[in-house]
Amino acid sequence: MTRRIAQIAVVVREYDEAIRFFVDKLGFTLIEDTDLGGGKRWVRVAPATSGGVELLLARATTADQESRIGNQTGGRVFLFLETDEFARDYQTMLSKGVVFISEPRVEPYGTVAVFLDLYGNKIDLIEPAKVAR
Repeated sequence: MTRRIAQIAVVVREYDEAIRFFVDKLGFTLIEDTDLGGGKRWVRVAPATSGGVELLLARATTADQESRIGNQTGGRVFLFLETDEFARDYQTMLSKGVVFISEPRVEPYGTVAVFLDLYGNKIDLIEPAKVAR
């Protein structure tokens, strides 16, 4: 049996502003934007070359859901965006106005810096350490 996590839902305030952030600032690809009626849409984005997990942008429709916008994980890092070239992506993201809340640092697991999405969710930009084989 084959199983995988295909999507992770991200609670957003408004579809179009979230699409602009992920596509324009992070370089993600808009995979799908389907109108489901009643103001609801099925919106999927993913890093352009990932072939992996997608983000499902889910517009908050209740007060409880709205309270989670920007705080999906209670203040912890929510997502980990891996790159094969940290310096390139860090500089590109800075030039597009992405807000980093930590300076780049080298850890045993790789080079990393924390940035915020448009709502305040924390995301790591990380280039994993090369593992000797």
